[in-house]
Amino acid sequence: MRRFLLFSAAFVAMLPMTALARGRVFVGPGFSPYGWYGYGWYGPYGMYGPYGAAPNAGKVKLDTDIKDAEVFINGSYAGTVGQLKTMVLRSGNYNIEVRAPGRTPFQQRIYVVAEKTIKLHPELRLQAPAPPSGS
Repeated sequence: MRRFLLFSAAFVAMLPMTALARGRVFVGPGFSPYGWYGYGWYGPYGMYGPYGAAPNAGKVKLDTDIKDAEVFINGSYAGTVGQLKTMVLRSGNYNIEVRAPGRTPFQQRIYVVAEKTIKLHPELRLQAPAPPSGS
């Protein structure tokens, strides 16, 4: 039993490293030694304040009226603007892209600073219709 618990603890400790090895970004609630935190468990900011248990995390807020626009972080799909109104990300550089069908895409490279909030205002303007082809 003791050997099983030791193996389980080592496996759980290695899970975040596997996500980093793939270069993917995880946006969502996390797990702390005292239970789950995030939306729905201990209020809107979790048990440990607005930045959860990660002291080196910052926030990115998206402010746009198009809630079904898709959000990509470093090229990976993260969700829609409606789902990700506020994202908690580790400190570092990120390429943020917001796309919606029939609208010009928004791209910006940002640097997330620990315990700071970056507010992005993507202007997803309607694309002009293509001119008719032919003579």
